[in-house]
Amino acid sequence: MKKILFALAAVLVMALPAQAADLTVSAAASLTDAFNAIKADFAKDHPGINIVYNFAASGTLLSQMEKGAPVDVFASADQKTMDQAVEKKLVDVPTRVNFVRNDLVLAVPADNPAKIKDLTSLAAASAKRIAIGNPDSVPVGRYSKAALTKLGQWDALSAKFVMAESVRQVLDYLSRGEVDAGFVYATDAKQGGDKVKVISEVPVEAPVIYPIAVAATASDKKAAATFVSYVTGPTGQAILAKFGFKKP
Repeated sequence: MKKILFALAAVLVMALPAQAADLTVSAAASLTDAFNAIKADFAKDHPGINIVYNFAASGTLLSQMEKGAPVDVFASADQKTMDQAVEKKLVDVPTRVNFVRNDLVLAVPADNPAKIKDLTSLAAASAKRIAIGNPDSVPVGRYSKAALTKLGQWDALSAKFVMAESVRQVLDYLSRGEVDAGFVYATDAKQGGDKVKVISEVPVEAPVIYPIAVAATASDKKAAATFVSYVTGPTGQAILAKFGFKKP
């Protein structure tokens, strides 16, 4: 009898579907919509891998990794943050690859109450609040500061800045009309829909190129590498292109 029960238990265990392994992907906030779309397609091809996302500013994600947060894949919105991850030995260098490019834009709420026409308009009295990512931790803030500094506007506009903790927070401020203007990526402005209007593309010295890499502490490096390959492959690139990202 015991042998029969043991055999039945074994059959039941074998019949249970294998549980998908969680793969934690820490990705820049601006990748939120595109990566969520990728997750759905990735699941069809790789049912044994369950993607768990952690979206935030690249600098915040790096800080989390330094403190021991479990991460399998890291996707940054800039080269500097990934360089720091390399220096701190937080990623496997051979797996690092650039996968998309973005543009920095000056955007305003759809009704444009401050009548912003271009970058020089930001100096007008009507432009009272300008949202910008915190340059200390948010890549879009660093790109914005570098561009405004080169144009000689950074110091003159500093009193108007409303610092944000991610590019998505800047977008939220714009969408709700809480600021007169803000600096976001072109892909974020696109996600803002009819609530946000792009005034102009902002010239940047260093192109906005996103790198991705397998984390040094990845629990399943093969699965992590599979995700990176998917993102950089034809299917992943096609999805990213739908959200406005360009090839690096």
